[in-house]
Amino acid sequence: MPRQLIKRFLPNHETIKRQKALKIFGNVLYNPNLWCLNRRSASGAFAVGLFMAFVPLPSQMIMAAGLAILFGVNLPLSIVLVWISNPITMPVLFYGAYKVGAWLMNSPPQPFHFELSWEFLLHQMSQIGPPFMLGCFTTGIAFSLIGYFGIRGLWRYSVVRSWKKRKFRN
Repeated sequence: MPRQLIKRFLPNHETIKRQKALKIFGNVLYNPNLWCLNRRSASGAFAVGLFMAFVPLPSQMIMAAGLAILFGVNLPLSIVLVWISNPITMPVLFYGAYKVGAWLMNSPPQPFHFELSWEFLLHQMSQIGPPFMLGCFTTGIAFSLIGYFGIRGLWRYSVVRSWKKRKFRN
């Protein structure tokens, strides 16, 4: 069941191979292990994609692709999961990450007001930067572990359930 559900939402691997941004990886994209979908590759892709969703840098998809290639996990799934942090959800995710970081550093959350200037950006990052980065790292690790073990457990449950159904049919 997880395989069919995941495959339904994944883009075609030929479409991903034609992306100009991924040309930097060269012929590595033709490794068939990056495109197969099994318990190991799906759970690893969830870990990579969910971790990279909490990295507050541009080009998260390219970094997720690099980590997927490095760890040999499903490339399309890693890239798709990065979009959990999209322009709509990003403020909520990053504010939550900042609150977690402030809590871990035992510092009171700073009030925030926005001003479009370089000085404002430097001042705010000196104030909220350390708790924000710690919170992003911590929540990224936590959600990647939850995703990794959650998918492994769901996959195992699905396999055991299909074995039991097959046993009852015979």
